Amino acid sequence: MNERIKEIAEQAGIAVWGDAVYMYHPDNTLDSTVMAKFAELIIRDCVEINKQVLSFNAFAQLLDKYKDHFGVSNEI
Repeated sequence: MNERIKEIAEQAGIAVWGDAVYMYHPDNTLDSTVMAKFAELIIRDCVEINKQVLSFNAFAQLLDKYKDHFGVSNEI
């Protein structure tokens, strides 16, 4: 597993050992809050990469598309 993905998983509250990820939940189901946080952190990371690579206009247009598509807040 990619080191950055491991870091993001840990930030979202997912336990990582080696290349394995573990989510603990009392009834053994996926915790939607943790999964939502994991997805949000990945999107934010992608936005940061785009910000570094794209021109301002292209980035602004792409950011609007991300917000519409994923329903992320204006805080990105």
